[in-house]
Amino acid sequence: MICLRAYKYRIYPNREQRGKLAVQFGHARFVYNYALNARKEHYRKTGKGLSYSATAKMLPGMKKELEWLREADSQVLQQKLRDLDRAYVNFFQKRAAYPRFRSKHSKQSIRYPQRFKIIGNRIRLPKVGDVKIILHRRMEGVAKNVTVSRTKSGRYFASVRCEVVIPVSDNGHPPVGVDLGIRHFAILSTGEKVAHPSYLRKSEKRLVRFQRMLSKKKKGSANRGKMRLKVARLHERVADRRKDFLDKQSYRLTTQYGAIGLESLNIRGMVRNHCLAKSVSDSGWGMFVRQCEYKAAVNGASVHHADRFFPSSKMCNVCGVVNSELKLGDRIWTCGNCGTEHDRDINAAVNLEKLCILLGLWFFMA
Repeated sequence: MICLRAYKYRIYPNREQRGKLAVQFGHARFVYNYALNARKEHYRKTGKGLSYSATAKMLPGMKKELEWLREADSQVLQQKLRDLDRAYVNFFQKRAAYPRFRSKHSKQSIRYPQRFKIIGNRIRLPKVGDVKIILHRRMEGVAKNVTVSRTKSGRYFASVRCEVVIPVSDNGHPPVGVDLGIRHFAILSTGEKVAHPSYLRKSEKRLVRFQRMLSKKKKGSANRGKMRLKVARLHERVADRRKDFLDKQSYRLTTQYGAIGLESLNIRGMVRNHCLAKSVSDSGWGMFVRQCEYKAAVNGASVHHADRFFPSSKMCNVCGVVNSELKLGDRIWTCGNCGTEHDRDINAAVNLEKLCILLGLWFFMA
């Protein structure tokens, strides 16, 4: 099986290279915003959209009119237009909001589809040079493109996308059901409960203090810039710790179990609930599910999703009777049919495991 895998490495450009990357970021951002404005104006006047090819044809004229655009790599500008086209596709397929103009204060990124090369501990980037890279893990497969990014806190990364051939095999491990929750991050059908790290909650007081200090700084001042950097670093620290936790948990599940049963959670709807929004966002359920899916393919496991309205918590895992009167606050309940006492979360996980076995058998028979 052929799949795409990204290897993300920290890079350390020197002062001159940071200046050259700033040029690439700035010019790419300008082209993105210019094309977005052109698309909006064209739709306002004609009621029709513009395709990627139509915006790409605008580039030669833009370079003649604005000669400084020639400082940027031509493929970087083309890839930025592809990013805009993808943003529109995601919007129309209801996976994202309408594309917005990019700010110089937000995360910056550019993509090289070719003409890059890793030589020892350096990565060669067109119109930038040989940049120091920390290869902390071995890269496998054929490199297809590289995305260079700068975070809000000023860190630089290179994400190399590779085409990898993975042998299709079954790891032979037993199935497991996983119920994701607020009180505990995950409850397994084995009875194991994974504690919620709550990284955002733990950093909340410090973050509020920093944001309050930032709001009092004069706009455009050096002190405001320093404070914005502190806020960005704290946000990134929380995100990095959360991602590390999710990586480890998803890897453990996909290597210890052969099939994983998960709920189909309406995360967008849950985030709209102001009582749950912060806890749901801090959990990172969406990222966890995506990590389980792609790691399962690599580790010989499979992931099966229950229907969104599957009554995993309300259905007795012994006799199958559904307790329609069960409330969210009922953590322990007894089945009125067979008399079995259930822990709400463990019962849900066991039902997900059973469903996982049925779905896996159906796919096998098909």
